[in-house]
Amino acid sequence: MQMYMRKKLIAANWKMYKTPQQAREFVAQFLPLVRGHDRDEIVLCPSFVCLSAVADALKDTHLGTGAQNMSPEKEGAFTGEVSAAMLRAVGCTHVILGHSERRQLFGETDEMVNLKLRAALEAGLQPIVCVGELLAEREAGQTEAVLQRQCGIAFRNISSAEAARLIVAYEPVWAIGTGKTATPEMAAEAHAVVRYEAAKFLGDAVAQNLRILYGGSVKPENASALMAKTEIDGALVGGASLDPKSFAAIVKY
Repeated sequence: MQMYMRKKLIAANWKMYKTPQQAREFVAQFLPLVRGHDRDEIVLCPSFVCLSAVADALKDTHLGTGAQNMSPEKEGAFTGEVSAAMLRAVGCTHVILGHSERRQLFGETDEMVNLKLRAALEAGLQPIVCVGELLAEREAGQTEAVLQRQCGIAFRNISSAEAARLIVAYEPVWAIGTGKTATPEMAAEAHAVVRYEAAKFLGDAVAQNLRILYGGSVKPENASALMAKTEIDGALVGGASLDPKSFAAIVKY
């Protein structure tokens, strides 16, 4: 049986925190803590206003810079929106798409996530597409069906060649910012569903190389147990990524 080596990716989602100066201070404190760490890929995802500051601070390092959202449109009369080309121009390498907060608070649909994904791939960004179920959906035994729907629509009209840059993050909504964390076994089961769906839509080779991150109250205390699971290819970290020492501890799980 062929073995696939997937380099883990640890991404920080700072959400609506930090000014550009605070972002620069974070990088200055964080880089010495992870100097020489090349086992995993590391990406920092600040707010739009901090992207330039972070990208500049990470120049000549092995760390990537990611945005937390983007428009599917290339340009136009879309007040308040930011395009993929704009993200590339300020140094972005990655972009988070379809985060549950975008879906719940701002009405993003599965179809919108698909449009954004296609635009991100066309622009040469590495998209981190978020999927995950609500607490009521898990309690109703609908986790697999929700993931099938979200993945099936997100992966629509994506070629296998394009999908080589795709990253997926499984984030059970009930675990985001609540302190609750899916057990490593629960996360691994969900990741297996995502990988199966990827194989259906994108081909087995893409699916086996697809990195699927876990997100949802990842902390230094649980990172090691989560990362020990073969199906878990890294983490999308929220609150615990705001402190350089905390995030470095997760990176060095």
